[in-house]
Amino acid sequence: MLICQHHDDSLSLHFAGKCIFQHHRDKPALFTGHGQERMDMYRGNFEIEDYVEQRMALSDVRATETAAGGWRLEFRRYPADSLQLAVHFQVKGAALHADFSEADEAINRLWWRAPAAARDPVWGCGEQMSYFNLRSRRFPLWTSEPGVGRDKSTQLTWQADVSGKAGGDYYHTNYPQPSFISLSADDASTPAYCLHAETTAYAEFDFRHAEFHELQFWAVPQRLEWLVAAQLTDLVGLVSSRFGRQPTLPDWITGGVVLGLKNGEEHARTILAQASAAGVNVAALWCEDWAGIRQTSFGKRLFWDWRWQPQRYPQLKQWIAELKRDGIRFMSYVNPYLCADGELYQEALASGYLATAQDGGDYLVDFGEFDCGVVDFTQPAACQWFAERILQREMLDIGQDGWMADFGEYLPIDLKLANGVDAKLMHNAWPVLWAKVNAEAIAASGRTGDAVFFMRAGYSGVQAHCPLLWAGDQSVDFTRHDGLQTVICGALSSGLLGNAYHHSDIGGYTSLFGNVRTPELFQRWTEMALFTPVMRTHEGNRPDDNFQFWQDPAVLAHLARISQLHQALQPYTRALSQQAHEHGLPLQRPLVLHYQHDAATYDIHDQYLYGRDLLVAPVHAAAQDSWQAYLPVGDDWLHLWSGERYSGGQHVTVAAPLGQPPVFLRAAADNAALNAFVQEARASL
Repeated sequence: MLICQHHDDSLSLHFAGKCIFQHHRDKPALFTGHGQERMDMYRGNFEIEDYVEQRMALSDVRATETAAGGWRLEFRRYPADSLQLAVHFQVKGAALHADFSEADEAINRLWWRAPAAARDPVWGCGEQMSYFNLRSRRFPLWTSEPGVGRDKSTQLTWQADVSGKAGGDYYHTNYPQPSFISLSADDASTPAYCLHAETTAYAEFDFRHAEFHELQFWAVPQRLEWLVAAQLTDLVGLVSSRFGRQPTLPDWITGGVVLGLKNGEEHARTILAQASAAGVNVAALWCEDWAGIRQTSFGKRLFWDWRWQPQRYPQLKQWIAELKRDGIRFMSYVNPYLCADGELYQEALASGYLATAQDGGDYLVDFGEFDCGVVDFTQPAACQWFAERILQREMLDIGQDGWMADFGEYLPIDLKLANGVDAKLMHNAWPVLWAKVNAEAIAASGRTGDAVFFMRAGYSGVQAHCPLLWAGDQSVDFTRHDGLQTVICGALSSGLLGNAYHHSDIGGYTSLFGNVRTPELFQRWTEMALFTPVMRTHEGNRPDDNFQFWQDPAVLAHLARISQLHQALQPYTRALSQQAHEHGLPLQRPLVLHYQHDAATYDIHDQYLYGRDLLVAPVHAAAQDSWQAYLPVGDDWLHLWSGERYSGGQHVTVAAPLGQPPVFLRAAADNAALNAFVQEARASL
């Protein structure tokens, strides 16, 4: 039910027991204006500035009830002025919509204030890597490279900034989304809610104010939407239904490790044999170099002409068939750009499938020592060509079972697209279009729920197409803003917005300026990955400089044991996958999802629940043999390795040598699959 309370100088709206709009003439909730932005892109990194030429408070609000039980609000400046903007509030199913109309043509900036209390936590905004609770910070929402280091106080970030404008900051993310979830910290009777903005324009969500959240948009949004529920679990289910639920992951990818190898067929065969002999339970090989390699100053890069290169993989089609007979799948790599020195670029150019310069001429993007064309996914024919010519003919038809679908965040903002929409408005939408092309190619081959692609880029609606997120290119270290713990935060924030499945590069990816992977980092990352739906290794951007698991017998044995435990955990994971499909709950869950009345869980970004009954607190620092974890109020917990029982509502410190990550079983759990895993885990010591 939507209730409007209004007087001469104030107005408020309540939906399902939650105050969603609060306006007073002296404290207006809506501002409009005009600004001039400066946006510079360099290899997926953006420098963005805004000069606000005018900001006007729309203090005068006039409310009219509609025949369908909604409310139309007309906003003007005070004293009475011409109509600046109209907003029509209407309940649509389980949601409340606020549709914008009749906006003055001069408006290209809008600020909306959502009521809040000082202690209310905020989560979401896509995949956020640094902070789970977003309160007290500002978050620009623009898909981009996250940057190296992502912490302006560190030497690594400074070096990345100086050398390539690639340092990043805490808010940079491949996957932003203008949606957040919140609840009342002071009133348990007030329901939790999700606020989503339907727009692809650049936005900034500012959660630094005590009495409101200020949402800024660089275009008038199509609408705002609210979903409300008493329990966070129910709210997350509503959110997941709103954006679309993924198919359940196939069994082949959830029980064992996907070995990431990129040095040709002979190398892959050698490492597979070595890993298998050591007892590694191999689910798949992921050979991203199937289409070739080019050497750059950044490291070994792929050759972006998405066709099998026989020189590197001479027997690929036959080998894929052999692997499948042995129960091992084959995965590869693709992205939506075509290198100008490749055959597919010429084919797409001749057919008119590439985005152009504003004058209609050729448009090329510098990806670091090589140039590429942009396949224009606003053309249905270009989408069909990419899906059929590349994803089906070059990949699925030779037996591939999945791939990394990379680089959805790179759409330049100065090119011309076939649909005529400004590239600045299409930039955030691009990851969703890219995901849809991949999903439709798999569906056309009849392999939905079997073949799997994974993406790092996203935006609103990517959930309906992308079956699996990956956390992107973390640094090969334990650092706070770009290391191991950031993939946990990314899984938790994106999971609340309907992304059930998340994983990461075991050991990280980015190695620059002497920062290299250690055996210990690889092992700790492996232990965390055990309690995710997919385990996948990566050699990194500079494989020759970094530690690889096959170089140390002890690390190889550690990987083998963890991969076997991942297989033992598969029945539990399979049940969680079914829950995700039916109820929209992510597999990796923030503690607050099941313990929303425990305020201590609001800020926890470095531990999580795997399903309802396992609590995982990964070690994310070097040289640690013990580790502290928080156990939420309301349950007792059993330490996985020792069986010791702990009461909830406290921090506990447990032994955490390599091979025994801090994990706890909910004492009240009654789960046969989980009990079998616990027995297997303890027997493996």
